[in-house]
Amino acid sequence: MEFTEKLFMLRQEKGISQKAVAEAIGITLRQYHRFERGDQKPGFDNLRKIADFFDVSADFLLGRTDRRSGAGV
Repeated sequence: MEFTEKLFMLRQEKGISQKAVAEAIGITLRQYHRFERGDQKPGFDNLRKIADFFDVSADFLLGRTDRRSGAGV
């Protein structure tokens, strides 16, 4: 599963809008929309914010693991 698919899936699981995610992590709606569409990749700081918001590891978002949490690794 690609980053964009995971981002969409996580947002759908929470039942929230793109705007709500963008506001929660401190970016513009336009920027978040670009992340979810794959038009732009998040930098380190935004990747960390996204991972923290969805309570998953950055490795999960990047496709390096199928485990959502980095705990116990």
